[in-house]
Amino acid sequence: MASVQWHSRTRKYESELHMCRLEVLAVEFSEYHPLKAITVTDSKSRRGGRKGSTSSSSSSSSSVAPDPLSSMLDGTDPLSLFAAVSETPTLPHSISAGKEEEVGSDFEPWSSKRGEILSRFTTTEKLSINLFMGSDKSKASSPSSAVSEKVRTRLEELDDLEEGSQRELLNLSQQDYVNRIEELNQSLKEAWGSDQKVKALKIVIQCRKKKILHQNFVCQCSKLLSDTSVIQFYPSKFVLITDILDTFGGLVYDRIWSMCADPHPLPESFSADDVNDTAKETCLNWFFKIASIRELVPRLYVEAALLKCNRFLTKSGIQETLQRLTAMIRGIGDPLVAVYARVYLCRVGMEVAPHLKDSLNKNFFDLLASFRQVHGESVQNLLVLQRVEIPIYLTLYSPAIHWILQCVAHRAPEVLLTEMMDRCKKLGNNALLLNSVMWAFRAEFVATRATDFIGMIKDCDEAGFPKHLLFASLGRSLSVADPPESERLSILNEAWKVITKVRSPRDYINCAEIWVEFTCRHFTKREVNTVLADIIKHITPDRAFEDAYPQLQSVIKKILTYFHDFSGLFSMEKFLPFLDMFQKDSVRVEVCKSIMEVFIKHQQEPTRDPVILNALLHICKTMHDSVNALMLDDEKRALSLLINGFIRMVSFGRDFEQQLSFCVEARATFCNLEPVIIQLIHTVNQLAMETRHVMKGNHSRKTAAFVRACAAYSFITIPSLTSIFSRLNLYLLSGQVALANQCLSQADAFLKAAVSLLPEVPRTISIEGKQRSSEPFLLDFINNFLSTLLVVPDHPEQGVLYLVRGLLNMVQDYTWEDNSDTKIRVYISALPLLAAMGQESYLYTIPKVDSNETLYGGDPKFIAEINKLCETLISQVLDHLKGLGRDEVRYCMGLLVIFLANVKTLSHKK
Repeated sequence: MASVQWHSRTRKYESELHMCRLEVLAVEFSEYHPLKAITVTDSKSRRGGRKGSTSSSSSSSSSVAPDPLSSMLDGTDPLSLFAAVSETPTLPHSISAGKEEEVGSDFEPWSSKRGEILSRFTTTEKLSINLFMGSDKSKASSPSSAVSEKVRTRLEELDDLEEGSQRELLNLSQQDYVNRIEELNQSLKEAWGSDQKVKALKIVIQCRKKKILHQNFVCQCSKLLSDTSVIQFYPSKFVLITDILDTFGGLVYDRIWSMCADPHPLPESFSADDVNDTAKETCLNWFFKIASIRELVPRLYVEAALLKCNRFLTKSGIQETLQRLTAMIRGIGDPLVAVYARVYLCRVGMEVAPHLKDSLNKNFFDLLASFRQVHGESVQNLLVLQRVEIPIYLTLYSPAIHWILQCVAHRAPEVLLTEMMDRCKKLGNNALLLNSVMWAFRAEFVATRATDFIGMIKDCDEAGFPKHLLFASLGRSLSVADPPESERLSILNEAWKVITKVRSPRDYINCAEIWVEFTCRHFTKREVNTVLADIIKHITPDRAFEDAYPQLQSVIKKILTYFHDFSGLFSMEKFLPFLDMFQKDSVRVEVCKSIMEVFIKHQQEPTRDPVILNALLHICKTMHDSVNALMLDDEKRALSLLINGFIRMVSFGRDFEQQLSFCVEARATFCNLEPVIIQLIHTVNQLAMETRHVMKGNHSRKTAAFVRACAAYSFITIPSLTSIFSRLNLYLLSGQVALANQCLSQADAFLKAAVSLLPEVPRTISIEGKQRSSEPFLLDFINNFLSTLLVVPDHPEQGVLYLVRGLLNMVQDYTWEDNSDTKIRVYISALPLLAAMGQESYLYTIPKVDSNETLYGGDPKFIAEINKLCETLISQVLDHLKGLGRDEVRYCMGLLVIFLANVKTLSHKK
């Protein structure tokens, strides 16, 4: 044991200390590095008041040598310092606090890309992973333990970071692999919550270890993010493992932040000067632990995860660390591993210090310099071994390059795009990089250089990245930003030359759908018709359109966005044939709905254009025919609103017969949607009234015949409705329209039909899914009906007041609810009508319609009949009031007495 305590060489510590001594002020760490000299406070003199202490008066400061292990002999190594503050309570704090600059809403966050990567990069290959199985044995030393025991314990812990207990799980499916990673993430949180900080660091390191079986021997342990054995899964593996890193980085930052909360929390925009010595020492301890990690990849990732912790040490620490880590990535040999390491560094850099653009640019330029490795011998051999084609391999880079370029291009000046294009040209216009450039930079910048991009696309090698994908990326920019007007036609022609040659229907429609919007924005229906013809040509063979419904729907929506002249749209030769490709019922209905919504929104005036009417009638019929017994009422209501909107926009002017013919056709077409039938009846009644106004009161035979035809339409159609109150109201409305047009027999028929329908009214009706009493609605209808009867003349063959008597008889025979006063209220409502009928001149009349005041001329027999009927009603009311003697009905009795008193007062005044 004594030999272990000797060093292998003689060191002159005093001279080393003198050479590496720093100033006593521990506030500037501009030259900070974990292995450089630092200023710490003797932990022995502060253990009693460690928590949150910022005072150094009770302890002496001393400079330590650059070797962190040299201080372990006196018990002040970084792990000891960290263990001493492990009991400080954690104060959760958002790691986004204190940013010098926030990214804007125009920056797409990593969270939105995460799910896309996990769903896109999948594998059916079997995976394996090593799970960290940390020992549960306590390694804590007693207070009286010797320093050598502490040293031995710390060395064992550090060794365990590399050789820790592991359990290898082989032959895992992708979902099993994801579940195991999530278990590691949860274990990290649990270990941290139980103050097992060293175990937490083990998990972060071990979650990158994996044994790889290669032929007949087992290779040494490597790191998961260095492992590309299942190369197609690498982007998803990167997402899963960096989730653990994010958790770890947040926990460490919150831990150090909590040490600065006593006596006062740090401000949001704190500086290193505001951080106490305890927090700084703990932060440095973490970076010492990271420095002890031997392998480059895990050391780089863990330090990047803790990048924001540099804010506790020095003002320029983040910037210097970003530069150093950027340079470290150059030591990674595999280009795929290197590019995703740059992704993580750029991601944490954007979260912590988005204003530091230099490191972002350097990462991208280093990426360009190392991209030639893709075609190197080692990568090619790996692809041959895994049987992966180069186009598939290149797609693995797309999320990484897109993200790095998005970070670089965020709020970047236009001149940077020019520099990027020049660098792409020097690399031979690499298609993958050129594609990412067009995705990342602002659409306005790309649009102004559209012709230059097309020239670069032409010079690209199509072997690894097809040119139509490049044109698709260019089209996305041109769909939201306009290129120079003089270049638009040539741009469209050049793009379509490439698109039309794409053989795969799926690839073709994905690209063509993007360029449809550019065509619609800048050209006429002639060019759009040509594009539609080309789409039909490519998608129709082998019914390829069945796999392209989302793209075809997008084409329709884009056309409807820019073309609101429906006459020109439906006269387009290829538009309706294009609609015929939607042969799946649900999709076809959705397309029809989108067309009708645009028509209703943008059609300003009624139309009689036969092209529009025939097309929309077909579209509405398609929606109507989708109705079945399983369709929800809300869906039926939505379809009815669209069809009714179309019906209201149809007008043939003074060609009333043509309008009526349209309503007849529509009734046969839309018979399964009751709201549409109701709308048609209203339309016909309105048509009858318009006929009367247009003829200016000249009741010619032709006009009378047309009105009778309208009345016949309503009389035949109303019984088909299922809603009884809809039938009652429409009978009354149609009767009023017939009276206004002097069609007395038709009016009489409508009113008699309404009276005969009253016994069928149910005692309850469903309103918004709830059963309610029908009596309030019935009372309201009867009151409206009574007001109409004042101007209705008696039929010469039916006797005096036959409609009033028929109505009252129906009320008398109707089965009302128990303890209901609705019947008596109807009787009371009838009294003002009878009083008005007994006047010499009525309150209101209909022009050219002789009411009973003219027919009877105040005949005493007519007045006697009215008085007799009034006496009967009053007698019924009084008898009912006499039976309401109980306390619980006194309130109802009072209301009825008031109603009756008001009626008598009004009758007496008249």
